[in-house]
Amino acid sequence: MTDTTQSATPEQQAPKPVRIFLVVVDDSPELKVALRYACLRARKSGGKVALLTVLEKGEMQHWLAVENLIREEQRAEAEQMLQKLAREVNQLTGTLPALYVREGNRTEEVLALIGEEPSISILVLAAGTDPEGPGPLISYYTGRGLGRLHIPLTIVPGGLSNEELDAIT
Repeated sequence: MTDTTQSATPEQQAPKPVRIFLVVVDDSPELKVALRYACLRARKSGGKVALLTVLEKGEMQHWLAVENLIREEQRAEAEQMLQKLAREVNQLTGTLPALYVREGNRTEEVLALIGEEPSISILVLAAGTDPEGPGPLISYYTGRGLGRLHIPLTIVPGGLSNEELDAIT
């Protein structure tokens, strides 16, 4: 009698890693474009979304009490914004995003988070539509910071409509 059952190869047994699309939260109008793109890609690929907001360090070291108060207010505002965006992500993907609040230099904190969280697999940024250029993060990561980025960078044109995003994802 021969055994007709097949044993699965290690590739077949190992669960496929979930793709995490990281979106950096700021107050730019193109944030909504990057967020929607990441959500649509995550939903269609079985991935998830992560949201990162970075609080820039203050310059008021000699007024430490005032700086601490400002920092607490900024953190509370950032957390409220993340909660609002998390609801949007949930509506678009059916999953809750990972939320991160960091303090420091934005470009350095993005790199640090990517280094600490191996599940983050794609950085999604939307280019600014102003004549000044695409934005500081895109300028950095497509220039001198490119060699420090160890995951793919997706740059979405910041002027795309929801219909255009739906068509390309």
